[in-house]
Amino acid sequence: MSVFAIFYMIAAYLLGSVSSAILICRLAGLPDPRQSGSNNPGATNVLRIGGRWAALAVLIFDILKGMLPVWAGYYLGLEPFELGMVALAACLGHIFPLFFRFKGGKGVATAFGAIAPIGWGVAGTMLGTWLLVFLISGYSSLSAVISALLVPFYVWWFKPEFTFPVALVCCLLIYRHHANIQRLWRGQEDKVWRKFKK
Repeated sequence: MSVFAIFYMIAAYLLGSVSSAILICRLAGLPDPRQSGSNNPGATNVLRIGGRWAALAVLIFDILKGMLPVWAGYYLGLEPFELGMVALAACLGHIFPLFFRFKGGKGVATAFGAIAPIGWGVAGTMLGTWLLVFLISGYSSLSAVISALLVPFYVWWFKPEFTFPVALVCCLLIYRHHANIQRLWRGQEDKVWRKFKK
């Protein structure tokens, strides 16, 4: 791995550390997402506490902070493994943000943004899987976990050279959802629609 790629990874981590959920909630005069709803600074929780427009802004920003470093990395000539590490760095920044005491979101939107530039086929199957599971189950967390389990296979099919780094990103997502997995197993996880109605 080149020295430039290492510094680029650090830059991707710092960009990922900018928590749009916290900043947008502050600008909109909404409660701190770390202390309201599910206590997770992500788009789903902002939807619960602030409504669809605030959540949409968070979602777009979180996707872009994963997508832009990887996309730019293509044009800067980074190798597939280096691009994968950049994607991982952006997700680590979102999950463990330097600017917010290392307490961040689950990383789903940022991971989608980071993985999507690999190819339209990967982006489409990844988004389709999440939507299908969500529409059937109503669980955002279950959609994220199943998508994370399947995405490495999608990548292997479309762009096999990216399989290993993408698998690392997906393992990070599954780890970040370990509490949700336990609640799903015990039948204690709330559906998004139920929480939104509350």
